[in-house]
Amino acid sequence: MNLFQKLLLAPAALGLMAPLAVDANRPASAADLNIAGVSQYGSSADQVTSITQFSDVQPTDWAYQALSNLIERYGCVAGYPNGTYRGSRAMTRYEAAALLNACLDRITEVTDELKRLMKEFEKELAVLKGRVDGLEAKVAELEATQFSTTTKLSGLATFVLGANAFGGSASRLVDAAKRDYGATTFNYDVQLTFDTSFTGNDLLRTNLRAGNFADSSFGGAGPSNLSQLEVAFQEDLGNADGGDVIAIDRLFYQFPIGDFTFTLGGVVGQEDMLAIWPSVYPAETVLDVLTLGGAPAAYNKNLGAGAGVWWQKNGFAVSANYVAANGDVGNPNEGGIATDGAGGTGTVQIGYTAEQWGIAAIYSYIQNANDLIVYATNFALDSFAVPGDTSAVGLSAYWQPSESGWIPSISAGWGINSTNYDTNNERGLVSTSQSWSVGLQWDDAFSKGNALGMAVGQPTFATSLKGGDTPRDGNYAWEWWYEVQVTDHIAVTPALFYLSRPLGGDTPDGRSFNQLGGLIKTSFKF
Repeated sequence: MNLFQKLLLAPAALGLMAPLAVDANRPASAADLNIAGVSQYGSSADQVTSITQFSDVQPTDWAYQALSNLIERYGCVAGYPNGTYRGSRAMTRYEAAALLNACLDRITEVTDELKRLMKEFEKELAVLKGRVDGLEAKVAELEATQFSTTTKLSGLATFVLGANAFGGSASRLVDAAKRDYGATTFNYDVQLTFDTSFTGNDLLRTNLRAGNFADSSFGGAGPSNLSQLEVAFQEDLGNADGGDVIAIDRLFYQFPIGDFTFTLGGVVGQEDMLAIWPSVYPAETVLDVLTLGGAPAAYNKNLGAGAGVWWQKNGFAVSANYVAANGDVGNPNEGGIATDGAGGTGTVQIGYTAEQWGIAAIYSYIQNANDLIVYATNFALDSFAVPGDTSAVGLSAYWQPSESGWIPSISAGWGINSTNYDTNNERGLVSTSQSWSVGLQWDDAFSKGNALGMAVGQPTFATSLKGGDTPRDGNYAWEWWYEVQVTDHIAVTPALFYLSRPLGGDTPDGRSFNQLGGLIKTSFKF
């Protein structure tokens, strides 16, 4: 209650107490007035400065706090010379008048002081009133124009300006790569994410995405898919211009029941249904293959119709999910759920996370020939396109310092895959493949808010072939980047990456072929 409200209520409260002493419909008698008592009451009015001076008022009394406030704040409560308040006896009108007079004297002092202050700060008060009125108008406008009280919209727009250079002794490959992918390109990716919650704990996510990376080496168009950037959206839907359309990139519903979280969606990614992502190497940097925990086959990011569940408690987590890339197709030979043409992956992950570190093991069952990008060099990629199945296992971990400094965060992982085929003509196909990566990141590098990072690894490469042939596979991928946080919403990231042998086993025997990419990525978050 503010001061003005207290001042307005004080006379009313005193007026209400008067009938307790005298009936207003009859004149007061000498017995009612008790002139001697009033005289005693009034003579002690300036003697009470603390409620403790009243011997008959206890902290347990229901009006104790009210009396204390009147005495200490306003000094207008009087008692009797013997040190009592006599709170249970009726109050005469004369006593009420004496109390009211004392309070009004103090109120008048306060009011005069307030008037002086209000006069002195008249201009400032007018400015504040104008600002409050303006804020109220803006709030009313926002409430009138908001599209939903349950949905939050976030956006990310990314520009990528860059080019690729090719070298090596395989001159025909070098010339073809320069001809097809040697131009400087300017690509974009835009994401609009609508997160809706109906209970406060559930999540309905709808992600609209557009981009034009489909015909660019940065989108994995060639010479291999290893140069695909994490930010590259390549949905072309049959467009000749390689994109420039809006597509649904995510549409799923997630809800908890106890320690379990369930996910179901028509367009949901494997990574959306994992309780742990076993890396702190940022997924918004450069090459997508170096963000997959060293096991790009196991962490394959399959996208389609799917469902999953995870359990998480005290740092431990277990996840299980299934995704059918072709789950929207009615022909069981070409799509559907749990069919030969589903393009499905089934994944189980177990892991543990603490404040500064985490570790996870994963197993994925993959149906071959399902357009699933496993970031293999071409030797293994050709094998994964042959009908069959692949069992992929990954072990990944990370550690990060408690404070930023010269010691970076470290993310590392390793993967091994075993592939079987439906055909008896298996000679030369990959039977076993492996992968690994290590990523380092320095937060607040050179300036607060900026970040420096680098990563190295070998994407999926063949280690043994059906029929006993020796694989000539293998390729190293490197990247270096520095993110400059221009504002809270704008970041500029210059980056370089190098692929030592992007065609893997398809590189001519005794020859070399490599790719160097340079780019500037600008991100706008809103």
